[in-house]
Amino acid sequence: MTMNPAELKGALEAIIYAADEPATLDQIVNAVGEERHIVRHALDEMIATYAVEDRGIEIRAVAGGYKFYTKPQHHDVVRRFIKSLRPPLRLTMPALETLAVISYRQPVTGPEIQEIRGVNVSGVIKTLLEKRLITTAGRKAVMGRPILYRTSKEFLMRFGLSDLDELPSLKEFEQLARAALGADEGIAPIEPEAEIAAQTLDSTQAPGTSSNEVDESAPPSPQDSSNSADAETEQKAGNARAETASSKH
Repeated sequence: MTMNPAELKGALEAIIYAADEPATLDQIVNAVGEERHIVRHALDEMIATYAVEDRGIEIRAVAGGYKFYTKPQHHDVVRRFIKSLRPPLRLTMPALETLAVISYRQPVTGPEIQEIRGVNVSGVIKTLLEKRLITTAGRKAVMGRPILYRTSKEFLMRFGLSDLDELPSLKEFEQLARAALGADEGIAPIEPEAEIAAQTLDSTQAPGTSSNEVDESAPPSPQDSSNSADAETEQKAGNARAETASSKH
């Protein structure tokens, strides 16, 4: 099949528009029957064309494929329109924090997430699975073989990322989440039981370090030194009493 440039761009536009998920280059090449480099060049030209200011949509390379998105300057009006059609995707702050842990530590198990956050996360993980923001990634080869979790293609699409290498810094993650989920309206109120202080990713322990491990190289604290001195004094007093009792006999 041979198309002229205008016909090819029209076909590409139709494919990307009709696809529910980002259309990959391989899928598009197979559909139009043209050489890979020709299709890629046409896509690059289309991306540049849609980037013109007077267009309300653009083509982005996300999650390994191509998809239409509304431009940032129109997000507010589009958000109001979408909210009038269906309830927005809402996440509690604990769910958002758990999603951040999974995003930056994936693949990660439930117990590992729980150790980092300091609270039970089974309910939050279930919610993230139901919203298709995370998915399972097999089981970890350790005792009990716990399930591993990772972010999904839906996560990349929601946050407008082409791959995980584009993840922002932790400090920028919440701002990105608010933009992707609908500003403050996308962050649901924190549940009472979730108000327990949890560790943030910035203060997590190094991998392989248990919370009950003691750093033997650390100098003793004043309290430790005081307790040691008291124990030594008590031991000496006990020895003195024993010697006195022995001499009386």
